Amino acid sequence: MQLAALRHRTESEDCFVVSPHHVRIRFHSAKGDVAKVIVHYTDNYMPTQSTATIAMEKIGEGQVEDHWMATLRAPYRRIKYTFEVIGTDGDHKIVGDRGIKDFNEENLNEDSSYFKVPYLHQIDMDMTPDWVKHTVWYQIFPERFANGDKSNDPAGVKPWNPQDHPGREDYYGGDLQGVLDHLDYLKKLGINGIYFCPVFKAGSNHKYDTIDYLQIDPDFGDKDLFAKVVNEAHKRGMKVMLDAVFNHLGDQSMQWQDVVKNGAKSRFADWFHINHYPVTPYHNPSKGEGNPEYDTFAFEQHMPKLNTANPQVQDFLLEIATYWVKYFDIDAWRLDVANEVDHHFWRKFHDAVTAIKPDFYIVGEIWHNARPWLNGDEFSGVMNYPYTLQIEDHFFANKMSAKDLVEHLTDQLILYRDMNNQAMMDMLDSHDTARILTLAHGDQALALQALTFMFMQTGSPCIYYGTEMGMTGDNDPDCRKPMDWSKEDSSVWEQVHELVKFRLKYANTLGKGTIRLTVTKRGLIKVEREGQEQIVALFNTTKQAVPVNMNDSLSQNYENGQLLPEGFVIECK
Repeated sequence: MQLAALRHRTESEDCFVVSPHHVRIRFHSAKGDVAKVIVHYTDNYMPTQSTATIAMEKIGEGQVEDHWMATLRAPYRRIKYTFEVIGTDGDHKIVGDRGIKDFNEENLNEDSSYFKVPYLHQIDMDMTPDWVKHTVWYQIFPERFANGDKSNDPAGVKPWNPQDHPGREDYYGGDLQGVLDHLDYLKKLGINGIYFCPVFKAGSNHKYDTIDYLQIDPDFGDKDLFAKVVNEAHKRGMKVMLDAVFNHLGDQSMQWQDVVKNGAKSRFADWFHINHYPVTPYHNPSKGEGNPEYDTFAFEQHMPKLNTANPQVQDFLLEIATYWVKYFDIDAWRLDVANEVDHHFWRKFHDAVTAIKPDFYIVGEIWHNARPWLNGDEFSGVMNYPYTLQIEDHFFANKMSAKDLVEHLTDQLILYRDMNNQAMMDMLDSHDTARILTLAHGDQALALQALTFMFMQTGSPCIYYGTEMGMTGDNDPDCRKPMDWSKEDSSVWEQVHELVKFRLKYANTLGKGTIRLTVTKRGLIKVEREGQEQIVALFNTTKQAVPVNMNDSLSQNYENGQLLPEGFVIECK
């Protein structure tokens, strides 16, 4: 048995409180190396001779590890536990707080063999909003969704043409009135959550270069119109999420212009990370121009980075964060470039918005492992790119086999507590990526297969505007074409509508139930979800029809030996 592979970390994603009297624990071992794991557990103040035992369930196989899970009951809200591990080679060990020991009565009775959770404090539970697990999001890039009011069109607006290929500086006139006019459309599609890209006053069409966070951009409307959009969305059972660009300001903002004018004497000089004065002209290191005068988002000179360790900047941003919750009743913030802002600020941010709405949803834009942000005091979840991009690698790019995909996704799920996995924001495309139909090389059936696979995962699914219309588009800015309103009620639209309806019908299971990913002997990807219902989905990505064995499915609805062509079948019980 590979002792170095035996792994557990207490009070982490390997050990977390799921109720006032229950702790969920995970254990990890080398793949195929361990036959059985038994947990011995009792109250911290009880003798070790009084332990109860429970056999752990192997919940998945990753690239190099097997993952095990058990839920322990702690009647007095304290618990200590140790692992009895039996290898496939007959080796027999105890894995505890002070390392690995041979399994015998003496070692089993040593208090030092036990991990401890001193007390199950409910306030320390990583609570994520329950409503998120019943939500299907729809991402709107406001400038390209619908032009409902031509009177606020910016100068030089282009004709609304879904076949156009937008340039970075192009405007088409989309606005909040266009959203308001189409709320019934979103309701018809089945959507119950709207995620807006930035709506605040800014100098670009994408609005990620904020000028004034307390104004709606005049190209989109005004505060009264935005309030009406939120109120009407809520009347239709839809939650509203705004985009918080708190890593940086736009260079046309009052604060940055004061720095440009007054240099080190500016009252806002400490609001930014300035390397030397004057701050202009900007030197871009990526273009071989030398060291930059100030820190920015990437090397984008129009987006100077805020110093969020500055108490004045903190107060400024927290006022904005709470303003739109208190006065406009938004339900969630999506946090742009969240990984480049300090943890200290995000903890303050979390406390400020949840003090107003305890079930407020906070989702960070993080494209890599997000464990440091998901400990209950910063974010509910993140945009789940590390998970969903691997789906694309298998379904669209053929970079991964079915086995590789299942192993990678299983390892990703193990990185986080169950409640964080349930609050992830899952998407296959967005304003930052190419559209799925383009990634699928125009194969609409393949795009829908991948979308269905994503909808079967834990986490809150998000559709990028126009996916339901079969829109195409390469990477930014081509993925930001004007919405194609001509495809409503088409066959693609109807299939996406049915998928949304299915997800919401079984939200208790798909949003909160357990998940297990495997590959059948015939190469089908099998997704098993268990909660209020049992749901099994089989996905054939083998490029040929594959016979289904009854062991692959739950019921007789799909006949034994029947061929499953490229596509999928889902059974609910």
